[in-house]
Amino acid sequence: MTKTRPPTARDVLRRIQAEEILFVDLKFTDLFGGLQHLTLLADTLDEGSFTRGLNFDGSSVRGFQAISQSDLLLRPDPASIFRDPFFDDPTLSMFCDVVNPKTQGPYSRDPRGVAKRAEIAARSLGIADAAYYGLESEFYVFDDVRYDQATQHGFYFINSDAAFWNSGAEAGRPNLGHRATKKRAYFASPPKDGFHNLRGKISLVLREMGMTIELHHHEVGAAGQNEIGVRFDTLSRSADNVIKFKYTVKNVAQRYGKTATFMPKPLFEEAGSGMHTNVSLFKNGKNAFFEPGCYADMSQVGHWFIGGLLKHAPAVCAFGNPSTNSYRRLVPGYEAPTNLVFSSRNRSACIRIPYTGDNPKTKRLEFRTPDPSANPYLSCAAVLMAGLDGIINRIDPPDPVDQDIYEYANSETGKLLRSVPTSLGEALDALEEDHEFLLRNGVFTRDLIDTWLRMKREHEINYLSLRPHPTEFSLYFDV
Repeated sequence: MTKTRPPTARDVLRRIQAEEILFVDLKFTDLFGGLQHLTLLADTLDEGSFTRGLNFDGSSVRGFQAISQSDLLLRPDPASIFRDPFFDDPTLSMFCDVVNPKTQGPYSRDPRGVAKRAEIAARSLGIADAAYYGLESEFYVFDDVRYDQATQHGFYFINSDAAFWNSGAEAGRPNLGHRATKKRAYFASPPKDGFHNLRGKISLVLREMGMTIELHHHEVGAAGQNEIGVRFDTLSRSADNVIKFKYTVKNVAQRYGKTATFMPKPLFEEAGSGMHTNVSLFKNGKNAFFEPGCYADMSQVGHWFIGGLLKHAPAVCAFGNPSTNSYRRLVPGYEAPTNLVFSSRNRSACIRIPYTGDNPKTKRLEFRTPDPSANPYLSCAAVLMAGLDGIINRIDPPDPVDQDIYEYANSETGKLLRSVPTSLGEALDALEEDHEFLLRNGVFTRDLIDTWLRMKREHEINYLSLRPHPTEFSLYFDV
């Protein structure tokens, strides 16, 4: 965990000159994780731009300001700079913090600001100098995606030449076979793995953009589910990397004539895509989660963190699993955890303690519930705040469950297990009832939480509930 000096505004200006950069692209996310950007001519940038910021209309960004108080500022973060490969002209990109122009302080609904405040809270509470996150975002790649919703119709159609359902297709060319069967594509080898070269290209582009890539492979979903392993970093930098990762995957796939999605459950009866969240806390250069001789060598501090996360998990799901589609994934039988338990090495547990040998630096927990429809800044911050609450209040978790949890859940003892919410509505209700832990040290604000609850209910739950579902026609058309 060697530290290097982060780039400064002056470093950015020098780089613009040295690399003959023509444009600077400023990136940030709306409240729900959607990537936004605007582009400046590079010669309009000076050192003052990094402190003054750039004015923009916050009322046009989802979850931000009302039109009567629309002005906000974007303040570029020079430490986040990278060469952007997706523009024809030489371009540098930076992530931005959103600033309240009246106070010149952080804007309360800026997701990146929430992540940074969570890190500050861990330090100011004396619990950790740094929170490290490793985020594993799975995704699907398809060849054709069509969908529409109107008064008289609603449909989606997905196709992938690599998918098992095309094993008998006649498309005017030879069908060469070599397709993985349903839910049997984990670690598939070429030619069944038809995405190796695409993942390799994405990995190299990400590396050129400053990210450390460790591995890539085909995932369980046999219709094109993939994973690329990104090295851990601090909470806010890891969240930046998820946004950069999704941006890169989608753009590289499109250049190959394909489309990528991070939707949690795009296919019926196939594996869903998760965003497994690995967490460790360091204090005075030592991993606060490592203690030899304890269960799985996880320290008492780590157990309290797990206790807090399990206690608040239903509320955390409102940020970590924030879509109605998230709860199509959180069902038994698809390697998605539904029971709120922890275990050593058991992948059917909500929280897993991976085997890391005797290396104290790599001891961590893996929270397997979140998915990549989450805004990573908010999801990671919520996980940290739940864990900190567990440490502060010394919340012991229930005993670990090391057997197959799906079988255990059907036993008399297992029937007492708490479960994740079964719908977005349940998760939002849990957040409404249990959010004080998020407000500690001003990390989240009531305004942000109220806005989240209102917009999720109005624009997603209500939107879906008012429309006939295609499956309802097979169930009810002939009543």
